[in-house]
Amino acid sequence: MSSVQILTVAIDDGDQRLDRWLRRMFPHLGQVQIEKLCRKGEFRVDGGRVKPATRLVAGQQVRIPPLPRPGDKPEVYTARVSAADARMIQSCVIYRDDHIIALNKPPGLPVQGGSKQSRHVDGMAEALTFGLEEKPKLVHRLDKDTSGVLLLARTREAARGLTAAFRHRATRKIYWAAVAGVPSPRIGTIRYALVKAPGHGAKGEGEKMICLHPRDVDATPGAKAATTDYAVIEAAGGRTSWMALIPVTGRTHQLRAHMAEIGHPIIGDGKYGGSGQENLGDGWGAQLGGDISRKLHLHARSLTIEHPVTRAILHLTAPLPDHMQRTWDMFQWIPSEAPDDPLEDMA
Repeated sequence: MSSVQILTVAIDDGDQRLDRWLRRMFPHLGQVQIEKLCRKGEFRVDGGRVKPATRLVAGQQVRIPPLPRPGDKPEVYTARVSAADARMIQSCVIYRDDHIIALNKPPGLPVQGGSKQSRHVDGMAEALTFGLEEKPKLVHRLDKDTSGVLLLARTREAARGLTAAFRHRATRKIYWAAVAGVPSPRIGTIRYALVKAPGHGAKGEGEKMICLHPRDVDATPGAKAATTDYAVIEAAGGRTSWMALIPVTGRTHQLRAHMAEIGHPIIGDGKYGGSGQENLGDGWGAQLGGDISRKLHLHARSLTIEHPVTRAILHLTAPLPDHMQRTWDMFQWIPSEAPDDPLEDMA
């Protein structure tokens, strides 16, 4: 292609990430090229700058800059994974077949790179090829400080299938968290909408979300509806509780913002619970003090999803990270005694 093109997003392509749409339209185009051209502002949607993760809407106009021809030599991904990082990321594998890989992502490890992130899951995915030519592809994400189940697709067919499966209501993600205090009622639903706080940049880790009453969504630019189901699994007096959280929607920082908004921030959450505020037994404060870790106590415990190729139902479970396991031991909370799905009756 030697000139700029303007393509219209088809009805069937609505609500699809820009990078996935581009790879389908231009199979020879690599993810590295897409990200680079987005940063330069070469790809535009309705005249505006976009990110690879921008979701398209049917009818939008996408500016396509001059692209290399399919026969041209592709841009080479030159990053190399150290032997230590390769061993580490391979040790995180909790499920693998010919189509997908599931990791128990460690806390503190970003899923994707950014301006200040050179060490991340996507970069280490070269160590997860296990005999295939292409590295596995990310199909969803977790926050940097959140641990737990993270899926990668080993083939393009699997990537398409997983993307569709994540939109299906039968897919169920259950997070475990330790929070300040004990929510009342002990089983419920949070429906605060979310909007990005002003003054924060485009990078996910720098964002902070503000909760809004659902009635204010239409009148607030950028606000999105958000729903979280929750259940108390066990409590330690009135000081802290072990929660099961299910994000019905998948907004940025949704679980963290929702729990803080109802007065029960997730332990270790300096962004939403106060970085230095210690819980004194009154149900507020994101730090418990003593020997309890100051790291975020939020873990993607399980994922139930339809396999993108075999159509079998997968039930994937990730053990707690060390800092959360020490907290669970402190309060004598036993993971093996927890119900698989405490909110099953609400589903």
